[in-house]
Amino acid sequence: MAPSTALWSFALVVGLLTLTPGLDTALILRTSALGRRRRAWGVVLGIQTGTLLWGALTSVGVTALLTASHLAYETLRWAGAAYLVWMGLRMLHATFGGRSAPEAAAPDPRPTADTAGGGWRQGTLTNLLNPKMGAFYVALLPQFIPPGSNHFATGLLLTSVHIVLGLVWSSVLIACARALRGWLSRPQARRLLDRVTGTVVAAFGIRLALGD
Repeated sequence: MAPSTALWSFALVVGLLTLTPGLDTALILRTSALGRRRRAWGVVLGIQTGTLLWGALTSVGVTALLTASHLAYETLRWAGAAYLVWMGLRMLHATFGGRSAPEAAAPDPRPTADTAGGGWRQGTLTNLLNPKMGAFYVALLPQFIPPGSNHFATGLLLTSVHIVLGLVWSSVLIACARALRGWLSRPQARRLLDRVTGTVVAAFGIRLALGD
């Protein structure tokens, strides 16, 4: 496979993956729609930091060890599932108290703060505690690295394509979410958003725990 062909083919695959609604989409939309623009961008950068680390680890072969070791994979899977279920349940619990969850998903001592740092930690943890990201990169990335090329450099280049596409799509999501801020000024709407997002996040955690 020629380098240019590999690049465009990989971009097509991860582009479709990026457009598919999932946990990342839910977190970005929810944070941005609540008016926390800096935190939303922090979540985006955290998710892409996790993507970069998974790509770099795959390029040097470390994540192959994760998929080869049943114990390591299971440990990371259960840690990620517990984190996601905890995150979703905190959102849901806060809404039944008559208020929206003020950043229930973030381990931040100042939960209402619109800080990029808190969002970055949330996005990074969410991405790195998902072993399916590692398995995805182990299964996919090597197939697009042309024979004879520098494995690490080419792997990082392909990962960068994924990151750029993720940033572009996240920009669209944040812009769309900001249009909902007027509707979300109503407490009922904010509780509805948190209940939907909390349910999605917890469901991802349960699905991960069940190994689906």
